[in-house]
Amino acid sequence: MSFAISGPLQAAIFGALTGDAALAALVGSDIYDAVPSGSLPTTYVRLGSESATDASDISGSGAVHRFTVSVITTDPGFAGAKDVAGAVSDALHNAALTLSRGQLISLQFEQARASRTEAGTTRQIDMRFRARVADD
Repeated sequence: MSFAISGPLQAAIFGALTGDAALAALVGSDIYDAVPSGSLPTTYVRLGSESATDASDISGSGAVHRFTVSVITTDPGFAGAKDVAGAVSDALHNAALTLSRGQLISLQFEQARASRTEAGTTRQIDMRFRARVADD
């Protein structure tokens, strides 16, 4: 196993999200790896946690990365957040991303969880994706 593909995978995911026209129409450039300090936009997308497990085989080194992308909003209701989450899912599920190192074998949506946080004033949708990578 190699964790060396994690950075290139994250960069490709971030590039896919920031380059997606449908997502940009909903949140503009408010897509973050690290949420900036100060006032935040009403709705934004944040890259979240990641875990990796070995998926090496006779053909070489590889890993399965499970990572979270969150949609966070202070807008009332979940409708707008679900529109954004749908655009994120469309941009990533089965995407053919090019990595600066290694190769993306597959990328799929696995699950989502919608919740209210901060005394019900904020809505958050956490989507988990599964990426299988190989280190050429």
